[in-house]
Amino acid sequence: MKFSTRDRYALRLMVELANHGDTLVPLKEISDTQQISLKYLEQIVTPLAKAGLVVSVRGAQGGYRLARPETEITAGEILRAVEGELTAIPCLGANMDCPRRGQCQTLDFWCGLNDLINRYVDGVTLATLRTKNGTLAE
Repeated sequence: MKFSTRDRYALRLMVELANHGDTLVPLKEISDTQQISLKYLEQIVTPLAKAGLVVSVRGAQGGYRLARPETEITAGEILRAVEGELTAIPCLGANMDCPRRGQCQTLDFWCGLNDLINRYVDGVTLATLRTKNGTLAE
């Protein structure tokens, strides 16, 4: 499984919002702090808002903030909001009907890997990312 720049930037955007608590943060400020193009952030924040992960407020004093506490938002939710399903291989997707599924001798391996990936990303919250500076304690 390969994670895109969009995925990485979405996590950085969300951690930046977590760093500001309930304060509204203009996207331009995040762009400057994280050194990510404002246009790119605008594309990333839209699916995050649609997924109910961020709230936007328009106007001179507007900006973005987390829709829920940082302890309740997982990396998995963020990645799925910008990427869709997280699957190790395409044939494990919900809308995929692999004709070899019944005879695939490697299916258990891929399912196991898929489960590990999803359990991991769903077990890491924004609070964890923020307090551990991006690295998880053993």
